[in-house]
Amino acid sequence: MSKRPRWLQDAVFYQIYPQSFKDSNGDGIGDLPGIQAKLDYLAWLGINAIWISPCFVSPFQDAGYDVADYCKVAPRYGTNADLRRLVRAAHRRGIRVCLDLVPGHTSLEHPWFKASCRPARNAYSDRYIWTNSGWCGAANLESIRGYADRDGAYVTNFFYCQPA
Repeated sequence: MSKRPRWLQDAVFYQIYPQSFKDSNGDGIGDLPGIQAKLDYLAWLGINAIWISPCFVSPFQDAGYDVADYCKVAPRYGTNADLRRLVRAAHRRGIRVCLDLVPGHTSLEHPWFKASCRPARNAYSDRYIWTNSGWCGAANLESIRGYADRDGAYVTNFFYCQPA
């Protein structure tokens, strides 16, 4: 049995969907500096951990859960430097920051999926679930045919834009 980190025993999480939390620059979209501006309030509430819904580059066909780049903050929310500042400011207040990771699927726009779509076998061919032929679907799973040059249908987790 693996040991959980000790801080989890007393963790009080507050989930934040960045887009609707706090807009710091007046563009109508919440952002990372907006979250940072509210850290004292969150600490006052008694939370010691925030869970930030996906804030990475995405075409936003599913509210950011269709991630196209796991290494870059979506410009609508700020920059990678804004995220680093937020984490440092949260830690100074004793607040842990957890970023929502979506490992079961990506966006159609993710470079891994685009490479997986190529007909020639490559390092990304098996990173997604494909059927053996474009003429068959996956048993009991939603699959999309005819999308790629590759002979096969890709399986989705939720929507067509989220290949599994």
